[in-house]
Amino acid sequence: MATPLSPPVRSRPRPLARTAVLALAASCALGTGAALPAAPAHAAAPSVAVPATLPPDLREGDSGADVTALQDRLNELGYWTNGVDGEFGYHTEQAVIALQKAAGIARDGVVGPDTENALDQGVRPSAATGSGDLLEIDLDAQLLLVVSDGEVERIVNTSTGSGRPYERWDGTEVIATTPTGTYSVFREVDAWDPGPYGALYRPKYFNGGIAVHGYPSVPAQPASHGCARVSMAAMDWLWESGTMEVNTTVVVY
Repeated sequence: MATPLSPPVRSRPRPLARTAVLALAASCALGTGAALPAAPAHAAAPSVAVPATLPPDLREGDSGADVTALQDRLNELGYWTNGVDGEFGYHTEQAVIALQKAAGIARDGVVGPDTENALDQGVRPSAATGSGDLLEIDLDAQLLLVVSDGEVERIVNTSTGSGRPYERWDGTEVIATTPTGTYSVFREVDAWDPGPYGALYRPKYFNGGIAVHGYPSVPAQPASHGCARVSMAAMDWLWESGTMEVNTTVVVY
């Protein structure tokens, strides 16, 4: 998918302290949608070059040439890392978790033997759609995919509806679900957007009160009330890259 050469300049909301963010940020209300056929099996990309073997158990807090090689490889495969800097920080861990999800292995964010094998094999998820520039949300894998004409261009870790019961603002008990279906982005808020369960960071709404939005912590498992959480930096990237403008199609399966 082509990235606009000169994306519109927007003033970014001022970041909050992490403790304040954790108090503010929350998932959002549920919607409805028609089910789609099951997504195709995840596929490997054997044509991508295999890097030198990484040391075992590379993890958050590590730094140096091995981390740079890891970040280069993740970027080469399409996993969003927020840049290559040789520091194994939060966003590198998010990319590793996304790879682990695509590979169907333990989602611990640590580059052990199974994860290194997935890197060597070039594991990537496959798109469920065949044409158009759009976003896909794979509920089983818990991945957000930026897709162009059937090709996955970027892979972002996400966390969607937890499947657990919770009490709505009106006192009724419902199950936290991200409904399947085909939607389009109909509203966006370039700020913290207040809601019944807290404020959402730069949300892009595609199904009633359900949005893709930034969150200070994106776990490896479903954890929201229905929205698709991504990291706050990943949400900034979705805005600035122009890959999720109003009217962009969002397919949830």
